Amino acid sequence: MAKFLVELLGCALPDKGRDSRFECKSQTHIGLKHVSKHRQGSMPQTPPFGSMFGPTGYNNNVYQSKEEGCGVLRYHDNNLVSGSLEALIQHLVPNVDHYPDRTYIFTFLLSSRLFLHPYELMSKVYQMFVEHQRLGDPHADKIRVRKIAPKIVQLLTEWTETFPYDFRDDRMMRGLKELTHRLTFGDEVCRKAVQQMMQGLIRKLAALSQYEELLVKINATVAERLTVLKTKPQSIQRDVLTVCNDAFSLAQQLTHIELERLSYIGPEEFVQAFVQKDPLVNNKSRFSDRKKANNLEVYVEWFNRLSYLVATEICLPVKKKQRARVIEFFIDVARECFNIGNFNSLMAIISGMNMSPVSRLKKTWAKVKTAKFDILEHQMDPTSNFYNYRTALRGAMQRSITAHTSREKIVIPFFSLLIKDIYFLNEGCSNLLPNGHVNFEKFWELAKQVNEFMTWKQVECPFERDRKILQYLLTAPVFSEDALFLASYESEGPENNMEKDSWKSLRSALLGRV
Repeated sequence: MAKFLVELLGCALPDKGRDSRFECKSQTHIGLKHVSKHRQGSMPQTPPFGSMFGPTGYNNNVYQSKEEGCGVLRYHDNNLVSGSLEALIQHLVPNVDHYPDRTYIFTFLLSSRLFLHPYELMSKVYQMFVEHQRLGDPHADKIRVRKIAPKIVQLLTEWTETFPYDFRDDRMMRGLKELTHRLTFGDEVCRKAVQQMMQGLIRKLAALSQYEELLVKINATVAERLTVLKTKPQSIQRDVLTVCNDAFSLAQQLTHIELERLSYIGPEEFVQAFVQKDPLVNNKSRFSDRKKANNLEVYVEWFNRLSYLVATEICLPVKKKQRARVIEFFIDVARECFNIGNFNSLMAIISGMNMSPVSRLKKTWAKVKTAKFDILEHQMDPTSNFYNYRTALRGAMQRSITAHTSREKIVIPFFSLLIKDIYFLNEGCSNLLPNGHVNFEKFWELAKQVNEFMTWKQVECPFERDRKILQYLLTAPVFSEDALFLASYESEGPENNMEKDSWKSLRSALLGRV
């Protein structure tokens, strides 16, 4: 994980922002969608995101503090901004008179893992539920439990639906089973709700396991084909135009891959990717001993693969005319990706065409009509913190909100930039305030950014799958950077002494190895 973060943060960094108490604001804001249709309308609610964040952030109204169980929660303009960890946990756990708002549940479950392990939080939820039963009057206890139990089940349902990967940990599953056993004792309605919740959780975890097995098979096929390519290049090597010569079709299949890989990324991975030692949290990393989903890293690796595949396809042909044709084809694919709202594939294609082994092919580029490519590069220009791209992204988001068809709902962000935005939010704002309270103001903003992603990843791809094209995109051998340079020099000879030395060195190393 650390390696890919270094790679991500090494290029085109967005502005880190000014130094202030809370200056970390995302470029685009939409309200947090509730993860469940169920709502305790009569219960006190944490304000939804729409009312918490305006275009200029918080105003200067007076702060207020409210007692919450064993601690204090601090509010600003009726919005929760900080509190002790224990008070925040107390606010999460329902009681007879209270059920937390979905925005709070999502935000706390997302951010709490920076302070305690999910299984530790599950244990605290269990303890608080047990405490609600200890009134000394058995009849009153039974009535109280009957009122609270459905709310606890609902909280657990939202937890398992939104953060299912937490439950890959055996300690989490044990805690869940212990709590649900106590909740459902003698209550048939709760028992059925718990059974339904567990079935949904098992389906999600089974789907993840199947996906991971598929990735292993794909990686094995890639390695096998790369070995064959080195020994018998003519027996396996094909080019993209023999598999698919229609730009729109290829863009559709790229979108299939993007949406599938997005769908398996858990929201908690955005937090876990940036867990660092915090002197205010006893120098502990909460994830050294847990099974983490690595789907975020897999998705970044897909971006890199697509970039290298594009570069390989361009450098592979011997004839200049064919190389120019491949470049123009990928320009058309990139344009179709832009029209679909698939910005990640768009940027991967542009990155592949801007790699040094490709960009140095001046004679080839002279035969390319580059007007369309110039427009696409302008859209993804990194200056002004990717202003043009962010404007296009907002347009795609607006189209998605008002969509009448599933195709119009597609928003696939430039993923590396999304991660960088979250990284700088995490770096620019402390998790804890000087008084030891959790900086919940920061975590509202973090949750808002992650929730936008949650909305995008749930879109079903509307395009028909083409197994032949998908297999090629996922398993076709791609050249390493050295092999790309060698192919580039073989196509258009070295232009100076430095390139000549590099060419000789690569020929000796790579061809001698084969």
